[in-house]
Amino acid sequence: EASGVVLGKSADKLFSLSGLFAVYKPKGPTSAGVLNLLKERLLAEAGVQTNGNKRNQVLKIGHGGTLDSAAAGVLVVGIGKGTKMLRTMLAGSKKYTAIGLLGKATDTLDATGKVTEEKPYDQITKGDLENVLQKFTGDIMQVPPLYSALKKDGERLSTLMKRGEAVEAKPARPVRVYSLSLQQFQPPLFTLDVECGGGFYVRSLVSDIGKELSTCATMQELTRTKHGPFTLEEHTLYEDKWTIDEIARSLEHCTSLLPGEPSHKKLKTEHPGETAVSCE
Repeated sequence: EASGVVLGKSADKLFSLSGLFAVYKPKGPTSAGVLNLLKERLLAEAGVQTNGNKRNQVLKIGHGGTLDSAAAGVLVVGIGKGTKMLRTMLAGSKKYTAIGLLGKATDTLDATGKVTEEKPYDQITKGDLENVLQKFTGDIMQVPPLYSALKKDGERLSTLMKRGEAVEAKPARPVRVYSLSLQQFQPPLFTLDVECGGGFYVRSLVSDIGKELSTCATMQELTRTKHGPFTLEEHTLYEDKWTIDEIARSLEHCTSLLPGEPSHKKLKTEHPGETAVSCE
């Protein structure tokens, strides 16, 4: 019957998709949640029945670096052979716009956490803030947040923290900040544009800036505007465009952005989001 033929065709097209593209992750869901929704959408459109947990074998799909639930913006997705290219994405440069709040600290270093400290901030000028930014530009050392997807004995630190277990801070590690600028200053709020390398936490940056100014600060909002060659304006597919044809079109458009043949290192693709080094 005709519909069967149509289904077969779109399923064939879905399973032949290969490469990297970018989707918009809204505030709220986890990166893994966005990926699952995308996968369900595509399989449903292709008319592929998924029974229980066999989804993973059905369609190879993964993302190139976690964005926190509270954050929005560019999430790079690998499909088919593209999942093997995600490793290189993790180390690539990323751009963020972050809104920080002076005078308050939270346990998670962002707006989702409990307030742990409040300090005056009226004395801080725009000039003070701009001067401090120079200290955080270039190759710097950064202590990652306790609430993070980094792991201890195979468990995420955030999971351990939520259970109330004592978690020791990870040691400071080298990270790279290519550029850092102040976009807006309306106390207590300030807006930063950051371009950084892999493994960098914007939450930690905002918190560290607060300490450096002898007050405290917490991140209110975070948007990833660029990851590797993928930008929010040009390459990012919003949810209404999560269709097989739109993704095929996007993959064609995005192939030209990527460097030549990637190195063929074996990569675990079952849970790409978890093997990934977390980079907000």
